Amino acid sequence: MDFIEVDVEAGRNCDLSVTRMFEALEPPREARWVAAAFRPDGWEGACDVTGWADGAPAPAMAAKVSDSGDGVLTLVYGGGEGLRLRPAGSSTEWSLDDPAQWGEPCLLLDAATEVR
Repeated sequence: MDFIEVDVEAGRNCDLSVTRMFEALEPPREARWVAAAFRPDGWEGACDVTGWADGAPAPAMAAKVSDSGDGVLTLVYGGGEGLRLRPAGSSTEWSLDDPAQWGEPCLLLDAATEVR
């Protein structure tokens, strides 16, 4: 079985560094939308998602993974600077300066959470 490494350095996009390995249970696929994610202010809802690398959007990927403590989850991950999220359907450009957008190192979602 293949492994997915998430290696994110804290920076302008997100303030948390993460280095973790996950056992992939399926091949990764591109992700642009998740059914539910939490914003730092507590808002929860459907979100557009992109990876973030070198200060710009990059592909975000998703795959079912095995996490030793939680069983099967859906991992959504992006570039070296993590993921960038915004409420679904937003027409604004991806930007670190947009207060309606936020960064995460990655998302570990319930396996049943819809990701497109």
